[in-house]
Amino acid sequence: MKKTAFMQWVEDQLAGDERLARAVDGLLAEMKLEQQIVALRVKRGLTQKQLARLLGTSQPYVAKLESGRVKNLGVKTLVKCARALGASLSIRIEPGKGRIPRRARLRRDRYR
Repeated sequence: MKKTAFMQWVEDQLAGDERLARAVDGLLAEMKLEQQIVALRVKRGLTQKQLARLLGTSQPYVAKLESGRVKNLGVKTLVKCARALGASLSIRIEPGKGRIPRRARLRRDRYR
């Protein structure tokens, strides 16, 4: 697929600003997680209300969860959600594309 001028501009912006690229990567990862929850719920033939019942919460909370409006989503909640949907949860830490931020380097040096 050929890139549009806009897609090329976005790519250039991300390449030139590591902070922006990290922020965008984080947001995209969150969106992917939310999309996976919705897709699994639909695949299992569940409504938001039914999933809420399985999670022991309310339908509006499930709607917020699926739309990304739940802040500080905990691992415990994700595990409950995965189990309710008959899925498993895996969490990975992957190396970043850029340098280690200065603050992270300073903290890391304390533990040597």
